[in-house]
Amino acid sequence: MKNAKVSRRGLLAGTGALLAGAAFSTRVVAAAPPPEPVTPALIEAAKKEGQVIYYTSTDLPVAEKLAKAFEAKYPGIAVRVERTGAERVFQRIGQEYASNIHAVDVVNSSDAAHFILWKRDGILAPYVPEDVAKFYPSEHKDVDGQFASWRIWLSIIAYNTNLVKPEEAPKSFADLLDPKWKGKIVKAHPGYSGTIMTATYQMQRDLGWTFFEQLAKQNIMQVQSSADPPKKLEIGERAVMADGNEYNIFQMKEAGRPVEPVYATEGSPLIIGPNGIFKTSPNPNAAKLFQSFCFSRDAQQLIIDVGGLRSAHPQTQEKAGRKPFKDIKTMKDDAAAVEKESDAIKTRYTKIFRI
Repeated sequence: MKNAKVSRRGLLAGTGALLAGAAFSTRVVAAAPPPEPVTPALIEAAKKEGQVIYYTSTDLPVAEKLAKAFEAKYPGIAVRVERTGAERVFQRIGQEYASNIHAVDVVNSSDAAHFILWKRDGILAPYVPEDVAKFYPSEHKDVDGQFASWRIWLSIIAYNTNLVKPEEAPKSFADLLDPKWKGKIVKAHPGYSGTIMTATYQMQRDLGWTFFEQLAKQNIMQVQSSADPPKKLEIGERAVMADGNEYNIFQMKEAGRPVEPVYATEGSPLIIGPNGIFKTSPNPNAAKLFQSFCFSRDAQQLIIDVGGLRSAHPQTQEKAGRKPFKDIKTMKDDAAAVEKESDAIKTRYTKIFRI
């Protein structure tokens, strides 16, 4: 994981100050532009461009289903999905921009702190879809209209029901430190995954680094993506996952696989995944059309139903059988703090887990 050591501050030289507090704390540069409706003129202009390039850290099957839904609604416009971990997405864009390569139209990251840096460096385009303006809570949209919360989910504990009885399953992060779980736990890495970067920040803030120091003594199986622990759990390589995507567990459980989510008594880390458009988008009209589609009620319901994700769109409905979001104790997200501390978190984590 050598690339995980690349400093996000070094990739994009940020300027300007942060205002701490809100989930999307960023320097205000201008008032948000008025919302833009999807018009026949926009659709025709997008069709002339013919494609939209989407860099995302969303699980590939979910991103591809979103792309196919867009292509079905707007024939003649192809979506090219470029999927990798959030930290790799960030590094790729930084390296491309450093070489004056502008290949990406729309970006999604599971590390909301990336948008603070992109905005500070002036490379995001202000664009407010109608649904965002009408329906999204203020805490889920940038005050300058440069990004909004496309997806919401949790990083959770889970277990394999073939290997662990419900009454013996961990109920908290503290339970993971029980010697009986030694050699039976899998977890992901904050140097690769934006989800795990955000979760690690929240956990070290609320539980302390001593928790990770003790967890490291449990002979953890260390993987990369936040989608990897659920996969290891599903096939029985490990009995318990210490972190990973809630939405993968939903997908697996609803497909009849032997996994069960656990919402830690201390609170589950809350993850926000924004979408944004770049100013130098090679397909600017297709980018706007795709961005508007992503925040529509239909697209948001799709990512809930087939993706297992949560949504900030109030017209969506949670899927039956899943624990309602309002009933879950969550940790508090703080993208500005993650941005400030990310490199230190990677360094300390690597030292603790020796990876």
